[in-house]
Amino acid sequence: MARTLSMSFTWQGPMDYEQACTRVRAAEEAGVDTVWVAEAWGRDCFTILTLLARETTRIKLGTGIVNCYSRTPAALAQHFATLDEFSGGRMLVGLGTSGPRVIEHFHGVPFQPSLTRLREYVEIIRMLLAGEPLKYQGTLFRLERGFRLRFPPVRSSIPIFIASLTPKSVAQTAAIADGWMPVMIPLERLGREVTAFRQLVREAGREPHRVTVRSPGAVTVTRDVDKAREESQAHLAFYLTNMGDFYREQLIRLGYESAVHDVRNAWDAGGRVAGTAAVPRALVDSLFFAGPVEACIERLEAQAAAGVDMHTVRVDAEEPQDTVKILQRLVG
Repeated sequence: MARTLSMSFTWQGPMDYEQACTRVRAAEEAGVDTVWVAEAWGRDCFTILTLLARETTRIKLGTGIVNCYSRTPAALAQHFATLDEFSGGRMLVGLGTSGPRVIEHFHGVPFQPSLTRLREYVEIIRMLLAGEPLKYQGTLFRLERGFRLRFPPVRSSIPIFIASLTPKSVAQTAAIADGWMPVMIPLERLGREVTAFRQLVREAGREPHRVTVRSPGAVTVTRDVDKAREESQAHLAFYLTNMGDFYREQLIRLGYESAVHDVRNAWDAGGRVAGTAAVPRALVDSLFFAGPVEACIERLEAQAAAGVDMHTVRVDAEEPQDTVKILQRLVG
């Protein structure tokens, strides 16, 4: 049976837009299901998604993720309804809270109450897409004039994926989302965490497999495994030291308290280089896998056995047709 694969776009660093479009067209040709475009404090995701919608015809297009602070819920509904029309009904909503450091010190918006805000965003976006008059009485949003979008959306409902990692936010995701985008779950704990999530979906009165689970990390096909591992190691060290408490608490909860403290102490004492070097190689490989095609297929099979529905993959290849062939093998 074919696997459901997705690819992601970086939000930082150099960008060759023509090369990026070529890569996404190759993914579409190979049968990749979705391309996710991230947004943090780099490029915005909607401009890039508009470009990709123009360059493709079948692959789904998602925000992976956009936060629920920098735009109003109505503005996000406008974005998604417009892009869904432009792309012929291919959008996926990827939504999350980000963290207080980004929200309060880049966007200048108070972070709390984050779960209430996320829930109200989901409810308002769904109301507008469904064509309902926007009369909403929430904790944060009180909207009384009954506005509707001034054009009929292509779809009255667009799937909403939520990125969440704290226990309360995961429980809310199980109750309200169409998809879950977990973060930083090592492979050896993945099956247990997905099973617990499915139980939360059931307890919310929903069919357990009603919610799609995306893989918490990427599987990268590459000949240069050391380079890929070093990049993942640096990424993990940065998030454990500079992106607030949520990521640290996640890995501590999953049994990696010693590794988290070692990385933080090394970073505090010696900066980025020392902090990165302190990240255990086994933890990196458990969170982000890189290797040849055959090894990557084995990793995808292990993720599927743990309950993952959608797998994020990357391919390090020079020629588009090589990328297509590799992705076709990963799709199966």
